[in-house]
Amino acid sequence: MAGASACGGAGCGPHCSSSSSSGAGAEGDAPAERMGRLSMAAGASTTTCGKCDGGGAAVAVSGGAGMCGECFRAYLFGKFKLAVTSNAMVRPTDSVLLAFSGGPASRVALQFIHEMQSKAIQSWETSNSQALPAFGVGVAFVDESALLSRPEHESEMATEDIKSIVSSLSPGDKKVHVAPLEDVFSSGSEDKAAMLEVVGMINDETGRDDFVRCLLMLSLQKIALENGYTKIMLGTCASGIARHVLSATVKGQGYSLPADVQYVDTRWDVPVVLPLHDCLAQELSLLCELDSLKTQQLLDRPCSGINSLVASFVSRLRDENPSREHTILRTAQKLKPFSFNKFSANGYHDFLPSRLRPKFQNVDTNDTTFSEILCLICGSPFSESELQNLENTKHKAQIKIDLYTAHCCQSCHFQILPAATDMYEHFFSLLPKFWTEKVDTAVTASASHGSLRDRIEDYLLEEDDDGN
Repeated sequence: MAGASACGGAGCGPHCSSSSSSGAGAEGDAPAERMGRLSMAAGASTTTCGKCDGGGAAVAVSGGAGMCGECFRAYLFGKFKLAVTSNAMVRPTDSVLLAFSGGPASRVALQFIHEMQSKAIQSWETSNSQALPAFGVGVAFVDESALLSRPEHESEMATEDIKSIVSSLSPGDKKVHVAPLEDVFSSGSEDKAAMLEVVGMINDETGRDDFVRCLLMLSLQKIALENGYTKIMLGTCASGIARHVLSATVKGQGYSLPADVQYVDTRWDVPVVLPLHDCLAQELSLLCELDSLKTQQLLDRPCSGINSLVASFVSRLRDENPSREHTILRTAQKLKPFSFNKFSANGYHDFLPSRLRPKFQNVDTNDTTFSEILCLICGSPFSESELQNLENTKHKAQIKIDLYTAHCCQSCHFQILPAATDMYEHFFSLLPKFWTEKVDTAVTASASHGSLRDRIEDYLLEEDDDGN
């Protein structure tokens, strides 16, 4: 699907991290013992840090270099901070909603953005002018338990664990938003039934998995819009993006792929940012072990279909050579991004370091005008053939269902829409109104424009043969 959901809407999934629960088993170990155990598990070939030349055990990172715990942590935080600052992901006036799944990736993202917020608060409190406020942070957890056969008390315990993790971080109040996935359907007491029915109508296993990811992104957008957040931050990491690159290629989503592998994605009502874009899943899991960061993976939903096969394939590649995931990511980044994969200078210039201002000044061109047509379900930008099909359908469509269908990309056609066309009407009636209402609004606006032209046509000046 779209960029934000490469690893699932709420961060990296179970295949994006080690299967161990990071904080639980490591809390009782002494730091030296933990470093030694992790060094052996990571296959480090050195017992000293190659960065600070300190003694003691070292962990192996991508490329085989050994680092002590402090240097390793600084290495990952440096990647995170560089992604945030160089891409202007967070302004002082922003309110950031962090999508938290409880896994290592989103846990590290929460820890790092908390540290950046704490420093911003400290700078604001010690500043004489207090001109730049500290950005706000909220945490969202989307509960998918309605789709999973799991005892209710387990879900409640996991949710309480997530709340306790967030409440332990201070300074900076962070509100926790827990939303059932079915809330996006907005059909009252029938939300859960509607979601289960529409998911059940999707025959393709991969299509069902991708559809749930689309619902996750929609749920995050709903939370952000209702609570005044200006950015959504995902825990999607390099490993998750590498898997998405391969799975999207297999599914025939090559045209929209560049949109999904960038640091920034503004195609949504609330822009999405990926600060862990350059961090590997194994590194994030390792940091959770080293720092005893508590994670909560009871609520992980395993991927299925093509997504599961690709995850297994990438895992094998990683076992052979840990740098393979970065290689896949760098190759995909050579594709030309869309105009919505960057922030314009408007609204950002005053908050940027001077060395970065020219980069964003150059962005402020006609190229930044957002004119892409997006898929009704997954949000992928339309290719030329899909745009042509949409235009043809607009001229000959007899019923609204034809327009809904034409606003779906080819991938959603093959994997998500029901095989029987006579089921389309019922299928679209069950979808979240947020999706279908966008098409309704566009159709109404187009009809109004055409009607207005008809009314004033007699008063329009006609061009002569010379074009004057």
